[in-house]
Amino acid sequence: MGTELHRRGMPAGACPELWCLENPAVAAEIHGAYRQAGADIVYTFTFGANRPKLEQFGLRNVESVNRDLALLARHASGDRSLIAGDIGSTGRFVEPFGDLDFDEAVGLFKEQVRGLLAGGVDLFVIETMMDIQEARAALLAVREITDRFVIVTMTYERDGRTLNGTDPLAALVTLQSLGADAVGCNCSVGPETMVDWIAAMKPFATVPLVAKPNAGLPRLFGSETVFDMNAETFASFGRPFVEAGVNLLGGCCGTAPDHIAALKRTLTGARSSPPRQKSLAALSSASDALFLDRDKPLLVVGERINPTGKKELQAALKEGKFAPVRQLAKDQERQGADLLDVNAGMPGIDEAATLRQIVLSLATVTRLPLVIDSARVEAVEAALRIYPGRALVNSISGEREKLEKLVPLAAKYGAMFILLPLRDGEIPQKAAERRTVIKEVIERAKAFGFTRNDIVVDGLVMTVAASPEAAVETLKTVAWCNDRLKCRTVLGLSNVSFGMPERKWINAAFLAMAQAGGLTLAIANPGSGEVMHLKMAGDVLTAKDPKAARYIAHFLESTPGKKAAALPSALSPLEKVAEAVLEGERETIVESVETALAAGADPARLVEETLIPAIVKVGALYERGVYFLPQLIAGAEAMQKALEHLEPLLLKGGLAADKRGVIVLATVKGDIHDIGKNIVALILRNHGYRIVDLGKDVAAPAVVEAARHHRADVVGLSALMTTTMVKMKEVIDLARREGLACPFILGGAVVTPAYAESLGAAYAKDGVEAVGILDSLLRRDRAAAEILET
Repeated sequence: MGTELHRRGMPAGACPELWCLENPAVAAEIHGAYRQAGADIVYTFTFGANRPKLEQFGLRNVESVNRDLALLARHASGDRSLIAGDIGSTGRFVEPFGDLDFDEAVGLFKEQVRGLLAGGVDLFVIETMMDIQEARAALLAVREITDRFVIVTMTYERDGRTLNGTDPLAALVTLQSLGADAVGCNCSVGPETMVDWIAAMKPFATVPLVAKPNAGLPRLFGSETVFDMNAETFASFGRPFVEAGVNLLGGCCGTAPDHIAALKRTLTGARSSPPRQKSLAALSSASDALFLDRDKPLLVVGERINPTGKKELQAALKEGKFAPVRQLAKDQERQGADLLDVNAGMPGIDEAATLRQIVLSLATVTRLPLVIDSARVEAVEAALRIYPGRALVNSISGEREKLEKLVPLAAKYGAMFILLPLRDGEIPQKAAERRTVIKEVIERAKAFGFTRNDIVVDGLVMTVAASPEAAVETLKTVAWCNDRLKCRTVLGLSNVSFGMPERKWINAAFLAMAQAGGLTLAIANPGSGEVMHLKMAGDVLTAKDPKAARYIAHFLESTPGKKAAALPSALSPLEKVAEAVLEGERETIVESVETALAAGADPARLVEETLIPAIVKVGALYERGVYFLPQLIAGAEAMQKALEHLEPLLLKGGLAADKRGVIVLATVKGDIHDIGKNIVALILRNHGYRIVDLGKDVAAPAVVEAARHHRADVVGLSALMTTTMVKMKEVIDLARREGLACPFILGGAVVTPAYAESLGAAYAKDGVEAVGILDSLLRRDRAAAEILET
């Protein structure tokens, strides 16, 4: 739409929504052109019609803007096309990935939803989302107001993950369980890449799949940005998309009405395949999906994030400190856990608020899905609402209050749940009694859309010290669920041995017997060698570990004499500082720095020999795809805290903050997106550069004047949109006319190395790459200056 608007006279830097309202005939012409081309669904011109973006143009009546633009689309398209209310990003990351409060984000999107409904839209589309949490907020905003059909499409980088590290399967699991009626991807790439993502999602989709690729890559011809894929080439991918399993197919950046018309012709007579799954036993974190297949190896639920019996953890939670929680999560992931149980049940704290903070704290440090473990309904809701994935609730029993309150709650947030076969005031002792409760709860849950794939049955473990038959009845329950009910099962191992000596052997034997009966998940301590060794052996003996590959790898890793990673408690003071940067420990890094200083560390050497190498390693992990944007930002912010704490000591020692150079950064005129530029600024500061950040929507004269005033060594320009990237040329041309010789470095979603080269500028795809580019540019310039001096 942006390309079409500029083609018809919308100036760069204008507010698209306001311009359409002021030029309704032009907007109606575009809507009509797509309708005539054969579009079944036409989007409203409301992609940026949310409060944060509209306020930058002085617009505050969000609902009326959305209503009027929806009415415009309806009038232009008539009854021949469905009208989709288009909802795009606010331009801010939502907690835990950014500073926008989750419920504030939901409220912002609700303003749009109400306006679009008033304008008569037939359905909603939430698109071009790079943050799974923002996509969740928008989806909940729609779902809490209306039951209209909702499409959600994420935008992925070429590596197949969003900027925040979410892959297509994780997004699919999260969004379809939360209530999206169709899920898919749009923007960023052309059809040749996107078709593979659709094919990867199809086997796991319970809803129709959507694809809206770009028409190739943007190229600059004169002062106009065009996309390099013509209509016929674009349309040639139509049949491959259908074969991959797509159900709704369209076009994003650069797809003119001609592209849609060609696509329509190509797909004449084509039939899409319906979703292959009616329901799916799967969980997700913010980054990855986990499928609970009954014929795959046993999954271990790490049990250690629980304050019961842990005085240090209790004290930390009372003080609002979550570093110990993050460390427990990282330890258990390293030890082989597949999921993490999180529990905050203890006296003297607000359990709901604490559990919410634990969930936020863990979302950026672990790829493992979470099990929300609480007996309090309000705590479960607080955690489910904020969790950026699909969680497992532990647990819902046959007790009246649990059924009435927790089943609807789990349904609203798309969670799976553990079914605990208890009734009010009754603990069934026999397997037959438990089977009755299990059937009753499943039947009640069906009314809220749950199937057996959404439920994991707890076999109800009792101690053999009190009842010798307890383990037998539990194992009977597990076997019945596996063989007859065909559903997943879980056991908390440690209960069976309570009150017995040498408990680890009872736990291990119980695990082996349960595995033979078809157990799916075990709640246990993954740090227990006995449990993990027997679990691996059990997977081999139950034919769930083909060629014993996982068993062999496990014992190669745990071979005696193999050097293990140092635990935090064994690290030196300097190593703890480095570790805090690597792990993004913003909460504890100042304390680690103080410990290092007390141990005799020199402030300057601490920066040069510990902090900078640590942040360089964070960047390397990001480049290799081990870390994603949340970890990169966390590491950079931790280092920033350390540098701020050390700054008085560094200045006292005569060290300049800008010894590596002065960099002026700006997002060009007409572009109001600055997330990427802000991240670059943060990373460059941590590498010793002095950053002059001019912000966004900055005119060429202001950039040039700032570069001259601050004696910039390099100027960095950012643009997110194809319609604003042409402003980079204006800045560089003006700088050269006025005699400014410093190098320029360009970046942004639509900017390419070829485009930067055509302007005589350097290119960096992100902040990590920018560090290396800047070092190279400045070394070159300083070497040239030395030659001139001699």
